[in-house]
Amino acid sequence: MQKPDFSKLKALYINCTLKQSPRMSHTQGLMDVSQNIMKAEGVSFENIRLVDHPVAYGVYPDMTEHGASEDAWPEIWKKVDTADILIIGTPIWLGEKSSVASKLIERLYAMSSLQNEKGQYYFYGKVGGCIVTGNEDGIKHCAMGILYALQHVGYSIPPQADCGWIGEAGPGPSYRDEESGAKNNDFTNRNTTFMTYNLLHLAKMLKEQGGYPKYGNSRKDWDDGTRWNFENPEYR
Repeated sequence: MQKPDFSKLKALYINCTLKQSPRMSHTQGLMDVSQNIMKAEGVSFENIRLVDHPVAYGVYPDMTEHGASEDAWPEIWKKVDTADILIIGTPIWLGEKSSVASKLIERLYAMSSLQNEKGQYYFYGKVGGCIVTGNEDGIKHCAMGILYALQHVGYSIPPQADCGWIGEAGPGPSYRDEESGAKNNDFTNRNTTFMTYNLLHLAKMLKEQGGYPKYGNSRKDWDDGTRWNFENPEYR
């Protein structure tokens, strides 16, 4: 089998840890595993720790137009906009994704009404995944919420689009703590590898075919009166 060429793809990792730089992030430790694969495959990628930037709360593209004193989101949006793949990393707190991850999803939602050149919602043709770490239960719960939100605003989600690591139930070592043994966990390493390649495969396919055809899913065409094969249901 010929080795795929992923070098034309661009990925953006957004770490939603609660810790500002330069404090150690356990979530970043697992994100690095995925990024090492991206690097080996020649993929261009960037990593952002969202809490390092004064991103305002809100559901508008620029919250300074709605009362915020500052908002770093418009600059971060430029990076989201140019990325073929978005990977959200989050720790688990009380079984949930971090508050920083919730803020990120709200700001992505603020952009979801934009349209691409086909009149589709803007994130059509882009691919999303997530990385979750913690020392308490909740990987699948966090992944469900994040991946649902990403597909709802228009991202495409491949199979096995999440990975994570947790230790034993209750307080204990985290991913980067030597005593956790996390770096040698075959289940986590396998899922992280599969997730990374599935994101790459789907992004490559979508990029090469120019995203999704606009037949049946263009908001612009719908607003212009096109209904394809839709008919208003008749109620009896």
